[in-house]
Amino acid sequence: MTTTPRFTLHHAPRSRSARILWLLEETGVPFEIAQHDFAKATHKDPAYLAINPAGKVPALIDRGPAGDWSPPAVVTESAAICAYVADAVPEAGLAPRVGSRERAAYATWIGYCPSVLEPALSDSVFPRREEPPASTIGWCSFPEALRRVETALQAGGPYLLGDRFSAADVLIGSLLQWLHGWGKLPETPTLSAYLATLAARPALQRAQARDAAPAAA
Repeated sequence: MTTTPRFTLHHAPRSRSARILWLLEETGVPFEIAQHDFAKATHKDPAYLAINPAGKVPALIDRGPAGDWSPPAVVTESAAICAYVADAVPEAGLAPRVGSRERAAYATWIGYCPSVLEPALSDSVFPRREEPPASTIGWCSFPEALRRVETALQAGGPYLLGDRFSAADVLIGSLLQWLHGWGKLPETPTLSAYLATLAARPALQRAQARDAAPAAA
């Protein structure tokens, strides 16, 4: 019997891979961390580029439920990893069942972060010299994108799927946490309540402690 954890997360502190650290803590499944140092450019080493040619984190190695996949599976891109892990570990309850009514909203939110929220944020922080024709881009303005998140929380809450926490909350919630820390998130009662609810989750607290540990050391 192998003692190697099923998952290995390629991670750098205070990066987008922190959201996957949180996600894995939510699963309760053992995992290990392959630590990267941006200052030393370890994410550009040939060995890592063979795993993720983009040279970015996160990347997730999955050895399979019994740890015997050879070669192991590799998943990159935060949204893809969130969706993959939620389905790979169904007992964690991080995604509605395939074919269920709730799955539609969940799938929408998983795609909403990388396809709407993040590009809209980039346009807001790094404005273009000239506005492109609206028909040429697939996302709205950043304030409008945030309003959609708020509307969903106000309609149900405390999570994006109402009473049910999901991998979509990890993906979108982590972005909002980062924006809040950066001072770029509007202070509204709805968003503040959402962040407070997420902050109270023990898995997030464990992930934050592990993320801060290298710096503390």
